Amino acid sequence: MAEAAAAKESRQISINQPQHFVLVHGACHGAWSWYKVKPRLEAAGHRVTVLDLTASGVSPRAIEEVFTFREYSQPLLDILRNSVPPEERVVLVGHSLGGLSVALAADMFFDKVAAVVFLTAFVPDTVHKPSYVVERYMATTPKETWRDTEFRPYRDGDQEGSALSFGPEFLSWLYQLSPDQDLELAKTLVRPSSFFIDDLSRQEEFSDDGFGSVTRVFIVCMEDKLITEEFQRWMIRNSGIENVAEIGGADHMPMFSDTEELCQCLLVIANKYA
Repeated sequence: MAEAAAAKESRQISINQPQHFVLVHGACHGAWSWYKVKPRLEAAGHRVTVLDLTASGVSPRAIEEVFTFREYSQPLLDILRNSVPPEERVVLVGHSLGGLSVALAADMFFDKVAAVVFLTAFVPDTVHKPSYVVERYMATTPKETWRDTEFRPYRDGDQEGSALSFGPEFLSWLYQLSPDQDLELAKTLVRPSSFFIDDLSRQEEFSDDGFGSVTRVFIVCMEDKLITEEFQRWMIRNSGIENVAEIGGADHMPMFSDTEELCQCLLVIANKYA
């Protein structure tokens, strides 16, 4: 019954040709966060890959073992390197911190990318260091926003990192428009993560020939209280993105708070840009 409903809802938009979506989660989350989106896109005829980044979801690694953003993003890079043939071009979708992971992947494998979708996500430019938008965000976000989120340092010899863990109060605030069952799921599945700001500040800018050459789309979630609409639109201007969609009734977790509208947006994007 559920599969039939998903098929009916997602076929409202006819597809030009099947696409391969690769969905990338945000900080502290995992592949599980796409459990409502994946079957709907598949019911519409698309191929969908979801993955856990390092130290996320069911990854056996702990965040205290990870010191670089590239290592954190390695599962995504491995998929593009090993599982996407040269003739195929995928639609990358990055949520929240996942925006930087899909940007890194697009910079390295631009010839395998049809479009990059930033879903209320951090989106870099090709002028500043990759850490720029996260540093700007942290500098302009009041400390009380984080509520019971825990920030703590970790190290291994000369290597240092900073972990964050979302608390239940913060998650309730983050998921303010999402179903209660999805909030409770998140409370049981979130894991410590990191923004990797120090590492990102030491990396080279993304290139115009790589990341700057791919089609980029931003989906604004207008009820997002964490990455506010104002900050989302600043990132759009800063990065020069011209293709913008909006979801009016979505909080920071549109895959839960407005699943159908998100899927419709992704289907339109796949038809138009891929």
